[in-house]
Formats: sequence, C-alpha cells, structure tokens
Amino acid sequence: MRPVRHGSVDPAMELAFIPSPSRGVLYLGPIPLRGYAFCIIIGVFVGVWLGNKRWIARGGRAGTVADIAVWAVPFGLVGGRLYHVITDYELYFSEGRDWVDAFKVWEGGLGIWGAIALGALGAWIGCRRRGIPLPAYADALAPGIALAQAIGRWGNWFNQELYGKATDLPWAVKITSSTDGRVPGTYQPTFLYESLWCVGVAFLVIWADRRFKLGHGRAFALYVASYCVGRAWIEYLRVDDAHHILGLRLNDWTALVVFLLAVTYFVISAKKRPGREEVVEPGVSAEETDGDEKADGDEKAGAADEGDSPEAKEKAAEEPEKSESEEDAKDGAESAKKS
Repeated sequence: MRPVRHGSVDPAMELAFIPSPSRGVLYLGPIPLRGYAFCIIIGVFVGVWLGNKRWIARGGRAGTVADIAVWAVPFGLVGGRLYHVITDYELYFSEGRDWVDAFKVWEGGLGIWGAIALGALGAWIGCRRRGIPLPAYADALAPGIALAQAIGRWGNWFNQELYGKATDLPWAVKITSSTDGRVPGTYQPTFLYESLWCVGVAFLVIWADRRFKLGHGRAFALYVASYCVGRAWIEYLRVDDAHHILGLRLNDWTALVVFLLAVTYFVISAKKRPGREEVVEPGVSAEETDGDEKADGDEKAGAADEGDSPEAKEKAAEEPEKSESEEDAKDGAESAKKS
C-alpha cells in the first residue's frame, strides 16, 4: 500500500465519504447568500420556536421568548466572535494577517462559550425589562439552544472547516479546499459528530424536564453539562491549530471548568429550590399552563350554548312548568292537611 501523507488519506481508500460543497456562497445578483449564515439564522429560528412552545407550556405568554431573543441573539453573536478572535488571535493579528478579517463573521469562527456567556447577559437584560426570572427563561430555551447549535454546525460543512483526523471511514468528510494550509483528503467529520450530539442533548433535556419537572435553571444546567461531555471527546479528534495547556486543548479545559460549574449549580439549586417555578411571567399564573385545554373547553361550552338541539331547548322550556306544577301540588297538600 502506498504511504499516506500526513493530513490526507490514500485515494485508493476513499471508497465512500461525505462530499463538501464546491463553494459556500451563492450570488443572487450582487447579493451573496452564504451557507454559514443561513445555518446560523435557521438555527436561531428553530431555537426561538421551540423555546416559545416551552415557555407557553410553563405558563408564559406567546411572543415573550422572541422579544427577549432580540437582546440575547446579538449579544450571543458578539460574544461568540470575541471568544474565537481572542483564543485564535494569531489568525488575525500575527504577521501577514489582516486584522479586518476579525469582523468577517461569515467566514466562520464563533465560539459557543462566548456566545452563551454574552448571550446570557443579553437575555438577562431582556428578562429584567419584562420582570421575568432568567433561570426560568433559560430552562425554556435550553433544548432549543442545543438544536440551534446542531443546525449551526452545518455552517462549518459549507466552509470546509471543523474536521478531525484523517480517516477512511465511510462517513468521512472530503475536504477539497487548500485555504489556510488545508490538505485535501478525507477526515473525521467532527462538525457532524457535534451536530448529532447536540440533537441528543436536546432530547435528553426535554425528557428529563418532563420526567423530573426541572426548574430554577436546572434544565439549562443539564444542557450545559451534557454538551460539555460531548465537546470534550470531539475536541480530541480535531486537528486544527489550538492553544494547549498541560497537553490539553484550551477548549477541553473550558469544557471541564464549565461542566463542573454546571453540575455544582444543578446540585445546589436542587437542594435550595426544589421543584419548578409557580409563576414565570407577571400576570400569568402557573395554573394557566393548561391554556390549550381551557380554550378547548371554552369553545365546547360556546358551541353548546349556540347550537343546542331542539330537544334540549324543549326540555329546558318544560322545566319551569314542571317546577310550577310541583309547587301547586305541594300547596294543595298543605291546605288539605290544615282542613
């Protein structure tokens, strides 16, 4: 067998693979339509949609999640970009690099750690303006964030980035771009692994929330801890340049620290504030969480009032007459008794 170059796989072994798109941008006239941006936008919409459904189920109003997302999403995008630029500053500020590229978000590079941190700050501002507890909002949004990440990771596929070690697995991703020193070949599709992991995290949080009635931020903490576990082993497969501390990639250390913080919060919160919030939004009580059933009941009652059958109306008309005849009989019996 011919020797395999570092970072590539022998072409004879490339029997099956996931093809990469020939380009990550299409042009609608002068307007560029970028696959990376589309994935981020679709992910945001899915996250807000699911978060809205969960928020209503917890007793909140429709539209509140989207209103607060107006604050959270821009903050999250800025935070994600800042984390990436700071931790990979050589890509933008070293010799031969153009610092203006740090603002080109569409070329890829959003760190989830910074996105969650600054996104939480934006959400806190939005929640404070509405008088809503941030932990309850975070719980409602948690699985939606995981799904948004799952969709957003496909933006890395469009940009031919975030792949792992060279491999001949049938689900390997084929890299054709040679940008930034990339060597064409087939590699571990770590973007796909993380996408699938995030889908699993979303279902885990939904199941656990229904089963154990998680509240006060514990559903969000479960999402964070679960994501960190997956991110740790996915980082191990990656081959892109990264800062290392004691032999581990920086993101591995970040995942470890954030995991411990999430688990600690989960345990302390469960002891101090068990159960779930009774009221998550001012003016809307927890008893209204069955609003759909109540609405169905009101509709049925209204239909009964408007569409009573003739027999029902006739029966209702006879009831007064029946009660009057019973009263006459009762009066007659009392008179006979007196006489």
